[in-house]
This record gives sequence, C-alpha cells and structure tokens, in this order.
Amino acid sequence: MTGVRYIKTKTKRKLGAAVCLILAFTTTGCGFRQSYDQAAAYEHSNYDKNLYQGSLFAEDLCVTDKDVPLAGFTEDTSLHAAGLFDLKDEEVLYAYQLHEKLFPASTTKVMTAYLTLKYGNLDDIVTVSSNATDFAADEQTCNLRTGDQISLYDLLCGLVLHSGNDCAVAIAEHLAGSVEEFAAMMNREAKALGATNTHFVNPHGLQDEDHYTTAYDLYLMFNACVKDQRFLDIISLPSYTGELTGADGVYRTEQWLPTNYYSLGEAYAPYGVNIFGGKTGTTDEAGSCVILYSQDLENNPYISIVMGADDKTILYDDMTNLLAAGAAGGSYDTE
Repeated sequence: MTGVRYIKTKTKRKLGAAVCLILAFTTTGCGFRQSYDQAAAYEHSNYDKNLYQGSLFAEDLCVTDKDVPLAGFTEDTSLHAAGLFDLKDEEVLYAYQLHEKLFPASTTKVMTAYLTLKYGNLDDIVTVSSNATDFAADEQTCNLRTGDQISLYDLLCGLVLHSGNDCAVAIAEHLAGSVEEFAAMMNREAKALGATNTHFVNPHGLQDEDHYTTAYDLYLMFNACVKDQRFLDIISLPSYTGELTGADGVYRTEQWLPTNYYSLGEAYAPYGVNIFGGKTGTTDEAGSCVILYSQDLENNPYISIVMGADDKTILYDDMTNLLAAGAAGGSYDTE
C-alpha cells in the first residue's frame, strides 16, 4: 500500500543483535537512562519481526510475525492493519500487517492511560495549565479551561471515553512535568512492554511524522491496560460527568460521551460478542482507527483492532465483520 499512513520499515537487523538487545533489556530493567537512549536510537532505525517469536517474548501474549487469515473475513482494501487476539488461549486469530509502522492518532491515549493507572494517584487534584487548553476548534477536547481544578480520575475518564486532547496534556504535565518528559516516559514504558517499533512525541496523538506505532504494539499496550479493572470500568461507561472548579472558584460539570460507535449505539456487535469498549483515533494522516475489548458468551476475552480505514463507515463495518467471522469460526462461542 502507499500513502502517508504507511511508514516503511528499515532494513532488518540480524537475529543475533536482536537477542543481545532483548537480553540487555531484561538484565537492566526499564529505569536505565543511558542504555535506553542507545536502544531507542537503534530501534528507531532497525526492525526485526523475529523479536516477536517464541522464547524471545512473554509467554502470556498472542504472538505472530506474519499475516494470519480468518475464514469468512476479507479486509477492506483501504485498511492498513487489523488483528483479532484471543487472550484466553493466547492465539492470534487474525493478522493483517500487524508490524507495519503507522500513525496512531488518538489510540496513542492508550499508553497515556496506562501510565496514568500505573503511576498516578487518581484522587490527585490537577490544576489545568494554558498548555492544556491550547487546541484548535476542530481538535477534540473535554472543554477544560485554564486554571480549572479537576481530579486525575476525571481527567482519565475524559481521556479514554471522550478522547480529550486537553486531558492528555493535563495528565502529562501532572505526571511528568511537561509533555516532552511524558513522551520520554511513554517511550520507555512502551519498550518495557515489548512495543519496540513505537515512538511517541506527545500524549494525545495529534499528527507528527516522528510519532508512530504498529497494530501489534498497540495490542501490547492495550493488553496491559485491560489487566486493570479500573480501565475496563471506564471504557464500559455509557457517559461520564466530570466535576471541575474554575479559576474563579465556580463549580461546574461537563458531560462526556464515548467516541466509539458501539458504545454510542451507532454500530452493533454481532451475536455472541459483548463489546466493553475501547479507544478510537482519527486524523487525515492516520485514517480511522479503533481498538476494542470484548468477551464471548462464556466471558472469554478478546482484543480486536482496525487501523487506517478510509472512513468510519468502513472502520465499523470491517470491525463488525471481523468480530462476526471470529464468532462464526468457533473462536467466540455462540451456542
């Protein structure tokens, strides 16, 4: 495929170097600075899908280094990547260009949410800076105002549910002091999760040529999030009312609706599939993207992802068809 959403990977490195790099990560941890800088620079210009094979990767993950077909599903030709992951049996049920580097748009906020849950005190009261309110009219926000005071939990709900870019910046500044430091934190944590073909420069996903991920890396980050019940509770909400106190001391509320069409009732899950929720992302460069957490009738969990659809109609048609094919293929129990 061609177009600005498709970022071609560089020349593969030798497997021996990959093994050494993985050993370096596992022996030094994710808190090192010098080793991280060297590894990040190396990973930025080198790529090897063998990193995702066998013993080089965690045993509790779904792993593949190639496309995996699924009977009954054919992706739209406009898509740039898609996948369906069986978390219970640790199996990739469907894979299409999972390791191609793509612009993530607001699916970036999956990592922002992960760091918030991992390092934040959700009871903290955050004061919103002018940096967090400096967005264009057509850029998604939760209507935060400079000087607002709001809990970190409410910011997280606005981030995940309504995809507020203002919430992303407020969270970044609260946890790391600046967007730049938070982006460095995102990259360190992404590497620690095994997302070695990802590079972030901001917490929200607005377009930047040096801000990219892969569908597989996004699965890794989302998979880390859904292990936290608080994340599942938030993505399952039909709406959320944020509570804020303005710089003038006046209390107000803001209601935030989900951005994914399944939660809004504008798209419908196939029989046998219960969609909890997930994260969307849309920019001109990234196209339309969504990653979801769902369960079958026996409460077995799945993650599904579609990236780079030409529009939202194609996005949700393909996601629904992907989930339906998974159900019809027997992976989702529909009896």
